[in-house]
Amino acid sequence: MIDIHSHILPGVDDGAQTTEDSLDMARAAVEDGIHTIIATPHHRNGKYDNYKTDILTRVKEFNQQLENHNIPLTVLPGQETRIQGDMIEGLEHNKILPINEDSGYVFVEFPSDHVPRYSKRLLFDIQVAGYKPVIVHPERNSTIIQHPNILFEMVEKGSLTQITAASLVGKFGKKIKRFTHQLIEANLTHLIASDAHNTTTRGFCMKDAFAELEENYGSSMVYLFAENAGYLVNGEVVVSESPLEIKKKKFLGVFG
Repeated sequence: MIDIHSHILPGVDDGAQTTEDSLDMARAAVEDGIHTIIATPHHRNGKYDNYKTDILTRVKEFNQQLENHNIPLTVLPGQETRIQGDMIEGLEHNKILPINEDSGYVFVEFPSDHVPRYSKRLLFDIQVAGYKPVIVHPERNSTIIQHPNILFEMVEKGSLTQITAASLVGKFGKKIKRFTHQLIEANLTHLIASDAHNTTTRGFCMKDAFAELEENYGSSMVYLFAENAGYLVNGEVVVSESPLEIKKKKFLGVFG
């Protein structure tokens, strides 16, 4: 299994704080069936800055630690960048790091409570510049939950999205779990990842998420998400179906 989003590098953000924390996460990842994991430290989110060259160096160092401790896990470089107007400039000047460096896929994070007005235009411009934006954990954005057509329009214009395993299995609550399932059913998401930060409160639960997928949507959906992770890592075309609008249900005269 490939996990495309994690905070496993030590001491760079709100994920693992020490090398031992990182090694514990690595062991937990292997136990959860993961053989390859992408380290995606936060960048430009108002608290943490992790630039491309620094991440590449730290990933190389941590892979050596994994080898030294005989942990059968491969870590690849990535970055979770908070959306900002100068993202294309950051890509051109080697500050922003595409997933696995050369894949062309770029993680884009929205603030949890809103979607900036310029987002649709910037996501389009990123594609014009030759990159493929992946919106991370949209199911946890309060504005998208209330107005899912915002996400529909972005996906319709070519953006991809990645949901969180914990969201799918209900660890962020029933509302987010229900919305995550709606995104799957509407073809508004293409990838699933742990977004793991530690081994306690924000763990991996990828096995549980794939079991949830199989129970609700069958083995074909499991294969779709698993294969898409490999396509993303290798810079190949991620499989996507035509997106559908999520219809807000009317209950006792009130839309909810």
